[in-house]
Amino acid sequence: MVQFHIQPESDIPASTQLYDQIWFAIASRQFPPGHRLPSTRQLAMQTGLHRNTISKVYRQLEDAGIVEAQPGSGIYVRAQGGADGAKPQSPLWDQFPKAREVVENSLDELLRQGCSLHQARELFLAEIDWRLRCSARVLVTTPRQDIGAGEMMVRELEQALQIPVQLVPLEELEGVLAQARSGTVVTSNYFLNEAEAIAGPKSVRVIPIDIYDYAAELDRLKQLPKDTSLGMVSISSGILRAAEVIAYSLRGDDILVTTAQADDAYKLKALIRSANTIFVFDQTSLPLVKEAIAEAREDLIRPPQIICSDNYVGEKSISLLKRELGLD
Repeated sequence: MVQFHIQPESDIPASTQLYDQIWFAIASRQFPPGHRLPSTRQLAMQTGLHRNTISKVYRQLEDAGIVEAQPGSGIYVRAQGGADGAKPQSPLWDQFPKAREVVENSLDELLRQGCSLHQARELFLAEIDWRLRCSARVLVTTPRQDIGAGEMMVRELEQALQIPVQLVPLEELEGVLAQARSGTVVTSNYFLNEAEAIAGPKSVRVIPIDIYDYAAELDRLKQLPKDTSLGMVSISSGILRAAEVIAYSLRGDDILVTTAQADDAYKLKALIRSANTIFVFDQTSLPLVKEAIAEAREDLIRPPQIICSDNYVGEKSISLLKRELGLD
């Protein structure tokens, strides 16, 4: 007969001690499927616990689907997944063939470290709950002077992840995290150190993302004919500053560069009237550029050629975020 021992001086409640020991006896098949558990009277005599406490433990085991009460007969171990006591089956095991091995190995390792089954369950649930809370609150942060880059990330991430994403200037991040610490901060590698310095002490994770490399645009820039009037449009002032510097470093005075943020209607109209070629650095700006060209069509001898960049956030970064947030 399995003997149960309760340590009165332990910080672990007596009911939890008994629950874990019975569950372990069932999991290790010391109590096989169909086995009748000791009566509350027998366990009270063995452990010194009140019969009400033991009844409470049995109810918890029944709620967990481990045992079942048969009126007038007693408490019996339920057959998990079949009459022979096989492990419970789930369509997920077929969907993720290696999942069972991963789960079993992880649980075995926790048990080897002295963790009880009940404690292991709590650890798994705590980690899952934490990740769900992080997934429910995603913050994109960039410095206020380049908030346009943050807007680009927010729009693309919301479309790719299908969850709300909040834009927070880097200068306000500490105050926002002080109010609610759960969540995930996303930023580009350019601002990673600053974001980690703020989020790290609050135990909030920061995930850096890779941005589009603009290699195709650089190649086109090198191939532009001399004296080309090149327009550059984006919602990000930071991207425009960097693009203008790179353009002049590669071509010098060979080309004339004009920049405009997409929401600056006056500068955008002037750019369209003067540019032969327009680089549009984000998908968000493209409709505004096309609309401005349509409105100015009567004044244009020839509409400028538009070259629009791919998404600002790289596909690998999207996949990484989906995995980290449990959305994949």
